Amino acid sequence: MKMTILFLSFLMLVTACKKNNDENPPVDKPGDYRTFTSISDFNGLLDSLVSLSDSSERETRIKTLWDSLKANHQIPFVFDDSVVFLYKSSVQTVEWAGDFNGWNPASGGWSGQRIANSQLFRLKKKFPKDARLDYKIVANTNWILDPANTFQQYSGFGPNSELRMPDWVFPKETVLAEGVVKGSLGANQIISSGSENLGYQVQYKVYLPFNYSEKENLPVIYVTDGHEYADSRLGAMINILDNLIFQQKIEPIIAVFIDPRNPANLSQNRRMDEYRANIRFANFVADELSVAIDAAYKTNVNPDKRAILGTSLGGWNAAFFGLMRSDKFQLIGIHSPAFDQAILQQFNASEKLPLKIFMSTGVIFDTQNQARAMRDILQAKDYSLQYIEVNEGHSWGNWRALTEEPLVWFFGL
Repeated sequence: MKMTILFLSFLMLVTACKKNNDENPPVDKPGDYRTFTSISDFNGLLDSLVSLSDSSERETRIKTLWDSLKANHQIPFVFDDSVVFLYKSSVQTVEWAGDFNGWNPASGGWSGQRIANSQLFRLKKKFPKDARLDYKIVANTNWILDPANTFQQYSGFGPNSELRMPDWVFPKETVLAEGVVKGSLGANQIISSGSENLGYQVQYKVYLPFNYSEKENLPVIYVTDGHEYADSRLGAMINILDNLIFQQKIEPIIAVFIDPRNPANLSQNRRMDEYRANIRFANFVADELSVAIDAAYKTNVNPDKRAILGTSLGGWNAAFFGLMRSDKFQLIGIHSPAFDQAILQQFNASEKLPLKIFMSTGVIFDTQNQARAMRDILQAKDYSLQYIEVNEGHSWGNWRALTEEPLVWFFGL
C-alpha cells in the first residue's frame, strides 16, 4: 500500500514539473474573465486567441472573452493611462473620431489595425487617468456608436459613445438624489422683443425652487442654450438645482432657461447671431426679459444677485454681458468659452468691473487657449474668479459635471 502511494506521488510530481517547464503554456480558458496586469498582458491574450489554429475554438474563445469584456464595461479596454479601442466587424477600415482628435479621424494615428486574420480591430492610445471623452467609430465611412460600449453622453447632435478613464468620477449631482423634493419647471413662455433690440419673439422656461410660495427676494440665473442645459441628457441642470437647493448647498434660486431657437421654427437656431458679442441680445435680456421676470416672480433685483451662464459661444456671451451690462449682471458663469481676441483686449483695457466670475475649460481639443488668456487678464486685475481645467473636450459631459461649481460659487450657503 505504501509503495503504491509513493509511486502515485512520484507521478504527480513528475507531471507537475513537466507543466511548470512547458515552453508553450496554454492560453486562458474560455469563460475566465480576469483582472489583467497590464496592457501588454491584455494584448498578449488577444494575440494568442487569434493565433489558435482550430477555427471553432478560436471563434468560441474570442466570443467568450468579448462578451466578458462587454459585461464588465471594458470595451474600450482601459488600464492605468492606456486605452485599447476595440471593434469587431468584417469591415475593411476602422477609425476613431472624438474629443481626443477634434472629431477628425484623418488627423493621423487614429486607424485601427486588424489583429491577424480575425475580425478584431485594435488601436492603442494614452490619456490622462481622469479623462472623460466622447467618441464615435468610423467603420468604412459610416459614423456609428460603439456597439460594445453601453456608456453614452448626449450632445446637441445626439448620443456619442463615452470613454471613461479609471480616475474619472461620475458627477452624481446630475442625478436626482433619493428623497429630494423637486422644484418646478414651467411651460414655454413667449416674450416679444422690441425693434430696438431683437425685434422677434423669444421663448423661455422658468424654474422655481421647492417651497417657492414661502420664499421672497430670490436670486436669478439666466441660462443661454437653456433648452440643452435643462435637458437631463445634456446639462441636467434641473436635477442639479433640485439637489443643491434641497441639500442646502445653495440658497433657493430662480432659473430662466432661454431657448435660442425660433419658436415658430425650432430648426432655426439663432445662437450664432445672439451670442457673438451682440449688444442687442444683451440689452434684450437686461432691459426686457429681466424686467418681465422681476415683475412676475419674487426676485432679488440687485445685479450682484443676478447671474448669466453659458457654454462655448454662450460663454463668450456671458463675458460680454459682464463687460457691457454689469449694471444688471454681476455674476458671470462661463463654460468652455469661444472667445475672440476683441473681448480679451476689451477686458484687458477696461477698468476692473464689479464682477464675480466662474470659468472652466477642458484641455483636450477644447477652449483652453482662450480661457487661459482670459484667466491671466482677470487674475492680473484681481477679479473674484474661480477657474477650473479638466481633462475633457468640448462636450456636455464636461459642462454638466461643472455646473454645480458656479452655482455654489455664486449662491453657496
